[in-house]
Amino acid sequence: MARVIVDVMLKPEILDAQGQAIARALPRLGFSGVSAVRQGKRFEVEIEGPADEAALSDVRKMAETLLANTVIEDYTVTVES
Repeated sequence: MARVIVDVMLKPEILDAQGQAIARALPRLGFSGVSAVRQGKRFEVEIEGPADEAALSDVRKMAETLLANTVIEDYTVTVES
């Protein structure tokens, strides 16, 4: 069994309102020195068998079909070691 991580983030040109709200709240909570925050999603997908190219191809299809809105989001697929 292998664990594959899919990280989904808004594309850089897309306004991240939630990230901006977090960035504005941080100084009120005593955190300084943060100039920007981008918020995203992380999916941990456990697959049967090894994380070979065929399995990773399936996970990329999952990301493109369901996990990410590829019009406004980018995603990365990595195997957790």
